[in-house]
Amino acid sequence: MLFSILLFLFIALPVIELALLLQVGKVLGLGGTLLLVVFTGVAGAALARLEGLKLIFDIRSDINAGRMPTPRMVDGMLILIAGVLLITPGLLTDATGFLLLIPPFRSLLKRHAGELIRRKINKGVIEVDYSEW
Repeated sequence: MLFSILLFLFIALPVIELALLLQVGKVLGLGGTLLLVVFTGVAGAALARLEGLKLIFDIRSDINAGRMPTPRMVDGMLILIAGVLLITPGLLTDATGFLLLIPPFRSLLKRHAGELIRRKINKGVIEVDYSEW
């Protein structure tokens, strides 16, 4: 499974990105395509920064209220991944990064990931060791 993911990330994803950029280049031309890639990178980085700052304030609020900020920490990880995707040249990675910056999309993703992990724990595919807790 991990090998398949790594194979996709390092081989298939760049090929898909290149093919997509070539298709967009046919429509927008070289200059338009470069402007689009630069614009989405800059705009995405700015949005990731804003979401990250908002998240810091939300975490502080949770801590001050005596709540564990665990869901916010997962959001932080997803925002970090979004930032990395947005500074990576390419339209598919930018689109994915922008999606990860949308709070309702992150909530949906967290909910589905939580359900998947719960099912795997219940089936015994994933074991949780509570002895360290």
